[in-house]
Amino acid sequence: MSVIQEAPWPPGTECVARYTFKGTSEQDLPFNRGDVLTIIVVTKDPNWYKAKNAAGREGTIPANYVQKREGVRSGCKLSLMPWFHGKITRDQAERLLHPPETGLFLVRESTNFPGDYTLCVSCDGKVEHYRIIYKNGKLTIDEEGFFENLMQLVEHYTKDEDGLCTRLIKPKVEEGAVAAQDEFSRSGWSLNRRDLALQSAIGKGEFGDVMMGDYRGTKVAVKCIKNDATAQAFIAEASVMTQLRHENLVQLLGVIVEENGSLFIVTEFMAKGCLVDYLRSRGRTVLGGDALLHFALNVCEAMAYLEANNFVHRDLAARNVLVSDDNIAKVSDFGLTKEASSTQDTAKLPIKWTAPEALREKKFSTKSDVWSFGILLWEIYSFGRVPYPRIPLKDVVPRVEKGYKMDCPDGCPEMVYNVMKQCWNLDPDLRPTFKKLKEWLQHVIRETGKN
Repeated sequence: MSVIQEAPWPPGTECVARYTFKGTSEQDLPFNRGDVLTIIVVTKDPNWYKAKNAAGREGTIPANYVQKREGVRSGCKLSLMPWFHGKITRDQAERLLHPPETGLFLVRESTNFPGDYTLCVSCDGKVEHYRIIYKNGKLTIDEEGFFENLMQLVEHYTKDEDGLCTRLIKPKVEEGAVAAQDEFSRSGWSLNRRDLALQSAIGKGEFGDVMMGDYRGTKVAVKCIKNDATAQAFIAEASVMTQLRHENLVQLLGVIVEENGSLFIVTEFMAKGCLVDYLRSRGRTVLGGDALLHFALNVCEAMAYLEANNFVHRDLAARNVLVSDDNIAKVSDFGLTKEASSTQDTAKLPIKWTAPEALREKKFSTKSDVWSFGILLWEIYSFGRVPYPRIPLKDVVPRVEKGYKMDCPDGCPEMVYNVMKQCWNLDPDLRPTFKKLKEWLQHVIRETGKN
């Protein structure tokens, strides 16, 4: 039987170990299952690569022991609950569970009791419908077993019928849905929960906690999400992060999806926290002009990369930029990031950072990100002040649409303030690209270096 050899992976390709490899010679690089390795060169023998591990150690590895890491397929409808069909009627559920197969099941929103759910199970040729009640923030069918979320409930009844007509055997997957866990495993981004030790909390969001953790000896940041709907939104964020690789973007290390519905998104640890807090706590006495320009260029590099790859961030602000131990600024929080040209609900958008056309017409583009970058530049040079000081929030948009621009922050070079004003052009087409902004900032750095 002949094996079709895949074309050699280029240097820089990331791969994840499918098996443990102890090594048979001094030239080999031993690794454990789940380790992430980077290809350095292809050897003369196509079955072996020269690679390095996370600690920088180099050696040869067998090609068939590793899997290439890929971005999650764009357009893929990832779901933590592929058996959840949303708002469908009782009749539609019964049609979906036809032909009858004992243990075939789905969950839908309750039509008679808004806010509750219904578990529909095929059993002995007919479909049974069980109301799932929300009680004191927990879910229950019989008011004896209580669950944090739908995933926990379904997981319980797949193991034990516990009063149902049958245990849940086979999910009826919603059309077009792909189980998130399967897709993260296929693309090489699934991590093992046993390898992750959670330590202290470093932040709290409406979705859950951000914890400092240890993943196989590496310090990491972990978003821990337990709520169904929020976890589903964060799956979308993680899938975007698998497609993005740049030194000024916070790097995803992997995802853990537990059967009970808990979701962990593991990213690189950024020791100095978010840029806005960093600026406020250090201030003018610590941070000179060089440091501020350096942060501005770091963010601009990341945004130029997103621009080149047709991604729109939609929530660019100093609070969503993190600072590493060695003072490198990296863009984070990809919760609203989408491929360019899509629209979205504007109810939750940060008004002071969002371009007028995005607020007015829900039109998001790289050019609306450029507007936000201008606001972020103002934040950097005002050392973390809230934009539009002394203007009531309700007055910001009307004034901006009449052409109002914030004043130059104290001590900000005129060249940088001119860049801000270019970003705040009311006509999106007249705003610069991030590629052009990068050139301007590099020019400012050269000019200030001469003085």
